[in-house]
Amino acid sequence: MKVISEHASGKKTIRLVQGDITERDVDAIVNAANSYLQHGGGVAGAIVRKGGRIIQEESDKIGFTPVGTAVITGAGNLPSRFVIHAVGPRMGEGDEDNKLTSAVANILRLASQIKLKSISLPAISSGIFGFPKDRCAQILVREAESFLKENKDTSLDLVEFCIYDDLTLGYFRKEFERLARD
Repeated sequence: MKVISEHASGKKTIRLVQGDITERDVDAIVNAANSYLQHGGGVAGAIVRKGGRIIQEESDKIGFTPVGTAVITGAGNLPSRFVIHAVGPRMGEGDEDNKLTSAVANILRLASQIKLKSISLPAISSGIFGFPKDRCAQILVREAESFLKENKDTSLDLVEFCIYDDLTLGYFRKEFERLARD
């Protein structure tokens, strides 16, 4: 894991790291899930493989969550305590930017409601769901920044973006450069 950039806003930190989200030692990691919470491939598959079947079993009990929402399970054998499963939009389904914004807002609200201090998010919807990586980075970073500014009493001290590949990382790096200028 490599820290790429950090931006402090008061006592709150937004951080960009490159690495494997399943290895992050934070209160919760975020899984870019599908609405049926079937974690077969991509990051979701890796989370279940490393965290154990209990994550899929807890997800099966929840069953379904619509696009733009987030639900939580335990993290099994992962270093984090929880996995927040967020459903981002698939490109082509319509109103994708607002759906992704809603998913991020719901992740941060849920984390705050259960008094988590740290959370790590991947580039939701930018993989097999086909959401443009540049817009993903803009929406995720701006929503995190906005949430921390508007919710000064949130329990969250750290909102981290954990990006695996260099291409996606480049777009997130640009957003962090913007944060530093603003």
